[in-house]
Amino acid sequence: MSLLRNTATIGGLTLVSRVLGFVRDQLMAHFVGAGFASDAFLVAWRLPNLFRALFAEGAFASAFVPMFNRTVGEAEATGQPGLPAGIRFAEDALSVLLPFLCVFTTLIMAFPRPIVWLITLGFREGGGADKFDLAVTLTRITFPYLLLISLVSLLGGILNSLNRFWVNAAAPVLLNICMIAALLFFRGSTGIATAHTQAIAVTVSGVAQLGWLIWSCRRAGVVLRLRRPRLSPRVRALLAMIWPAAIGQGAVQFNQLISTMLAAGFLGQGTVSYLYYADRLNQLPLALVGIGVGTAILPSLSRQIGGGDEAGAIATQNRAMELSLLLTLPATAALAVSATPLIRAVLQSGHFSPADTRATAAALTAYALGLPAYVLIKVLTPGFYARADVKTPVRIAMAAMLCNLLLNVATVTLTHLAQVGLALSTAAASWINVSALYLTLRRRGHFHVDAGLRRRGVRLLAATLLMTVALLLLNPLVDPLVGGALGPRLIGLTLLIGIGAAVYFGGAFLVGAVRPAELRALVRRRRA
Repeated sequence: MSLLRNTATIGGLTLVSRVLGFVRDQLMAHFVGAGFASDAFLVAWRLPNLFRALFAEGAFASAFVPMFNRTVGEAEATGQPGLPAGIRFAEDALSVLLPFLCVFTTLIMAFPRPIVWLITLGFREGGGADKFDLAVTLTRITFPYLLLISLVSLLGGILNSLNRFWVNAAAPVLLNICMIAALLFFRGSTGIATAHTQAIAVTVSGVAQLGWLIWSCRRAGVVLRLRRPRLSPRVRALLAMIWPAAIGQGAVQFNQLISTMLAAGFLGQGTVSYLYYADRLNQLPLALVGIGVGTAILPSLSRQIGGGDEAGAIATQNRAMELSLLLTLPATAALAVSATPLIRAVLQSGHFSPADTRATAAALTAYALGLPAYVLIKVLTPGFYARADVKTPVRIAMAAMLCNLLLNVATVTLTHLAQVGLALSTAAASWINVSALYLTLRRRGHFHVDAGLRRRGVRLLAATLLMTVALLLLNPLVDPLVGGALGPRLIGLTLLIGIGAAVYFGGAFLVGAVRPAELRALVRRRRA
């Protein structure tokens, strides 16, 4: 029950953040559109956002949380207070990470041109030197966010170890509030001026998030002091795990970075924006389900494996996969078959044209095909990290990234699929990644699909197929509504989401994928 409760806590707060994020994206699309200024800003935002995804939602938590818990547990086993030992380890980690982050951030801000060129190839096919110069300027403004969000990740990892998941999960809400406020009250009269405002808002939000985590840690009795840098054995072990874990956890993010580079360098104006807006919708289920489940099961897996309970660890991952598929399969079908009405309802207004809607919807359909893989990567990788194995998922991720690069280059140079080909390549690479993770765990005897997951998986597929048919019939009816004023748009979205969810969960009850008795048992346990 704690898995479901913690996943719901993280997912619920992430839902709030993502809803605000959609409001932000709607305003950005309305005031800036998909073109010169938006492409430049999204490239400048891509780098610190990449590190945010790797550290705040991936590598740092995967490496730091088990080591923090282990430090606390070892101290308690000797009769010593556990939390002070954990705080000393966190202070040692901070003393090494902070100077490195300060130097790295300063270097990128001083010399951003090479790295911006690397991820855009100079915008040679979609905007040229002027867009490149704008992206360089915006990168200087946004990059301090990396330093700030890395410190947030350290403090958030401590609070996650103390089972205060909600504090860290609430921090991204501040990012979206700052960016929405900038668009509503401080935007310029042109798209370029608005892009500058958004870049400033990114860094301001980093300050706000760090302040929130410091305040929350103090309330939890955690106060970190700055120490002289010292590479203790535990810090060495942490550093040895962070960077491999970043590659392993961040395969999807690196794949998207490759897509951004090829889109900026070889495809036309607006392609970077089409991929971004499509990915934003596609990332919603990943944020709500994959990150929530992956974060929630890691402490449980660490304790079970540390206590020699391999059967319990396997059962935990099976139940996590059930929960993930329950929510991910319908999301995949909905995003794939109803991409056009969803994009039209959420984004099409102002500077975001019907042509932009069609291009973005095509990319969304392609991205959605890889959504189950994106989520299951988050569920399977804790099975390695809980066993202190960071090398295996890194090797797998590197192989998947190579496949993605080859597929991306092939689609750009040999086909006319444009942004759709790039999105398809990312989806295919994610399936390669998750398949290799699963087969490796199974070969080692660390995971197998049990009878309950097999039985429920087939029934969830049946319910998803039923919902897909309903959405295909519903799309033509809601499409005129979602292209109108705000009221009809909300009605159209409500019909699309409400009827789709009703058909799916009704079908799931009908075929026995979800049983009323199980829900009643969960409710009773939660009340108890």
